[in-house]
Amino acid sequence: MSLITDLNLADHDALYERLIAAHEGLDEAESAAFNARLILILMNHIGDRRVLDEAFELAARAGRPDASPKTGQMRADS
Repeated sequence: MSLITDLNLADHDALYERLIAAHEGLDEAESAAFNARLILILMNHIGDRRVLDEAFELAARAGRPDASPKTGQMRADS
């Protein structure tokens, strides 16, 4: 199994709104703790170390200013 990077969520806008709503009323520390719990729950559900390693790499690349917003891959012009 490899990491799915194409849109794979039905009603993704509603799920994004649900994520934002879950943070309402939380301070910064509570919000970070919620995110950590959610990530750990989803990591356990995925359960595939190779997929999770791919996700870690993609997340690290996506945070770079010279990365493509969709895939986190480096742009050819950089």
